[in-house]
Amino acid sequence: MLTWITSSVAVLALLVGAAPVAALERVLADQPPKKTAAVSVGYVLVPVVVTDRKGRTIAGLKEKDFSLVIEDRPVALDLFTASDDAPVSFTILLDGSGSMGLAGKMEGARAALEALVSHARPDDDFSLHVFAEGAVHELVPFTSDGARLVRAALTVRPWGKTAFFDALAKMPDRTLLGKNGSRAIVLLTDGIDNASVLTRERLEELLQGVDVPVYPIGLRTAPDAFGPGGPGEHDVNVELLKRIAFETGGRVALVGEPEKLAAAVREIEKDLRSQYLLGFTPTGAGPVKYRSIALVIAGRIGTYRTRSGYRGTEPPWRETLPKKKGKKT
Repeated sequence: MLTWITSSVAVLALLVGAAPVAALERVLADQPPKKTAAVSVGYVLVPVVVTDRKGRTIAGLKEKDFSLVIEDRPVALDLFTASDDAPVSFTILLDGSGSMGLAGKMEGARAALEALVSHARPDDDFSLHVFAEGAVHELVPFTSDGARLVRAALTVRPWGKTAFFDALAKMPDRTLLGKNGSRAIVLLTDGIDNASVLTRERLEELLQGVDVPVYPIGLRTAPDAFGPGGPGEHDVNVELLKRIAFETGGRVALVGEPEKLAAAVREIEKDLRSQYLLGFTPTGAGPVKYRSIALVIAGRIGTYRTRSGYRGTEPPWRETLPKKKGKKT
């Protein structure tokens, strides 16, 4: 059974600034990370996916239909674009640890990868990275040849412990090597972590400072896969995968049946190809801190998904126009 966990306000963003990349590199050095001052992003991109009450994406909205709100005040935008069929740069992060060798999880991950590349558009490109034992290896650099990724995935043999947090924190800067403005990390994993130096709390803090959406596809085993007393469904860390999707930009799918993988991939593509992109430059005023993002969208919509916030200084506030008065008669 395929279980979707979505949010009317999730996270979606596309590019990563130099400051958060530097922060990631410092944290992922050989020594445990030290407490440092907060790092501010240099530019904030806010991709938005708007859907109706039946989950269909809504096209044709204009800049005047959006009001971006931070700390209960409207923000002045310097970027607005809309796309109905954008090419995407996909960074695939494949869990190659030992737990993926159980109950067909690795076979499911390969099937998901094959489904993704089979839906490719001419200008899409892909890269494949595998993590195990705390290391991330690039198997295939960005290419438009999806078949290369499928062949490379066949060579992966699950082994070792899972440094899941460390691996994920290394990925946002690598997405910049793709040729398209629309970017995402597709994470194929069971969400188990038993070897990271990075703590979960520190990972979540870092993810707030980057602009790359992560779409986790959680590969779970059937309840009876190991017989009575076996791991079953609880060997997928559902709550963790939900949090990663919320902080970074996507939606999470739990897949236990191979025939459901194609549907999960289609939902990812629908999000990334049909979206609105808003942006602004923080002013440098005020403290560097986490600031939640909210949107007011005109018209009858069902839900929207966007990033939860950003870590930085104050945005440029938009001056509120006075209410129009009625004409004298």
